[in-house]
Amino acid sequence: MPIFDENSPTSYDAIVVGTGISGGWAAKELCEKGLKTLVLERGRNVKHIVDYKTASLDPWDVEHQGRQPESVLNEHYPKQRRTGYTVAKEHVHWFVKDSEHPYDEVEGSRFDWIRGYHVGGRSLVWGRQSYRWSPMDFEANAKDGVGIPWPISYEDLAPWYDHVETFAGISGQVENLPQLPDSKFLPPMQMNCVEEEMKKGIESNFTNRNVTIGRVAHLTGDVKGKFGDRGNCQFRNRCMRGCPYGGYFSSNASTLPAAEATGNMTMRPNSVVFEVIYDKDSKRATGVRVIDAETKKTYDFKSKIVFLNASAINSTSILMNSKSDAYPDGMGNESGELGHNIMDHHFQVGAYGKYDGYNDRYYKGRRPNGIYIPRFQNIDAASKQDFLRGYGYQGGAGREGWGRGIAEASIGGAFKDNLFGPGQWNGGIMAFGEILPNHDNKMTLNYDKLDDWGLPTVTFDCNMGENEIAMRKDMANQAAEMLEASGFKDVGTYDNSYGIGLGIHEMGTARMGSSPKNSVLNKWNQIHSCKNVFVTDGACMTSAACQNPSLTYMALTARAADYAVSELKKQNL
Repeated sequence: MPIFDENSPTSYDAIVVGTGISGGWAAKELCEKGLKTLVLERGRNVKHIVDYKTASLDPWDVEHQGRQPESVLNEHYPKQRRTGYTVAKEHVHWFVKDSEHPYDEVEGSRFDWIRGYHVGGRSLVWGRQSYRWSPMDFEANAKDGVGIPWPISYEDLAPWYDHVETFAGISGQVENLPQLPDSKFLPPMQMNCVEEEMKKGIESNFTNRNVTIGRVAHLTGDVKGKFGDRGNCQFRNRCMRGCPYGGYFSSNASTLPAAEATGNMTMRPNSVVFEVIYDKDSKRATGVRVIDAETKKTYDFKSKIVFLNASAINSTSILMNSKSDAYPDGMGNESGELGHNIMDHHFQVGAYGKYDGYNDRYYKGRRPNGIYIPRFQNIDAASKQDFLRGYGYQGGAGREGWGRGIAEASIGGAFKDNLFGPGQWNGGIMAFGEILPNHDNKMTLNYDKLDDWGLPTVTFDCNMGENEIAMRKDMANQAAEMLEASGFKDVGTYDNSYGIGLGIHEMGTARMGSSPKNSVLNKWNQIHSCKNVFVTDGACMTSAACQNPSLTYMALTARAADYAVSELKKQNL
């Protein structure tokens, strides 16, 4: 792709900050609509396929069984190791080091900030679970009196869900559920025999519960010529290393190549954006200010519109640092809500068990997906609970491998022979629940503690509320009941350590709303008082729902880009 050099212009029609899921979509949509677009990424360049260095390594190809030494984890990843992702050498290079990118938490608070600074961002490592939000998700704040109402409805976003699903490719099964609208699906992946038993058991014993295969951004079925150079998912389940087949949706395999194909995109990696430049006379942004990550030199780039897609915390950090006489507390912060209302999805709670039978059955490949149980609490009067909102489950079933023998106190030929065959069927489901917007859950900039580029670091003050704690009890109990009803034995529940951010679905720090008195952005993702600045990543979210949010980011971004270009042509920006 065209990379910025000393001969590149410094003025563009549009600037996009960030190359992750929403940034890639902003680049694609703006470039395809004819705008000369500068795409800024704070991290290094990553070339699709070429830079997926570990994509085809087998376990025996990686020293220390692929695990990072404890000394390295303790020194460089004390917070990000909580995910488990930085423990594995096969994909640790996609995550920044806490030691190089520090942040703080106030006493008694915990926030797990998981970051990947490179072209493609976390689109290279996301879980790819792709679910539409429902009408009730966009209506919940208004009905419950929590936070502020969304300024848009499901109907506003539905055609844009269609738009992005058609390009990204979503594998899934039609279910006709009001709380989980169907997408434009590619063929669904298959459940294994024990998962089918789980489906039968749950749906026959609970009238309002459904089990479906996960909806994932993976190409399945006949995709030849329909998704550019991307190929089918190969069921390798090595997705976090980068997919050389383009089998799953990522910026590098999908949106950025589409943007590049227009001839309208210029990419500048190693560009740390720290300020949106504001002109008080026109009441518009004129561009952004950047520090070169390698040389530490500062540059100004001009544009007619700016899209912030650096992820929720970083986009808001840029706005908070963009101070002027018009915005003494940060750009767009007339409401005082900038940096507040941090949300995520709380999880690490559920149930597990063993399943007897089907000892003559196995499955083919390593399906990069599981089953999904859509929300069933608080969707009608019959399911009303003593907490607000709800949760869904992700999980699955499989057979134990040879690793089951590691802890066995046994020796001999019979023991070894047994390990050549598959072991016991096990299964489990883990809940993902909605966190309510709360003004007290916030981030601030610490100008007394600067990073390596001389910029303020972030301090978090976030905790789960009573509603989430009450929900977690129901998450565990209902999971156990469903497994037992499905014939699982030795069922147990768990509620592991969780901190906001661990779900890697951080949202809400520059929320959308109807007025600059209660929000940062309007219904088109524009800053209320600075119409040519758009924010379409997780920062814009007004509530969290319980479904994975990336598909909604895509739809919001495509919708906002379409509106921005329309307004630009009308000379309204």
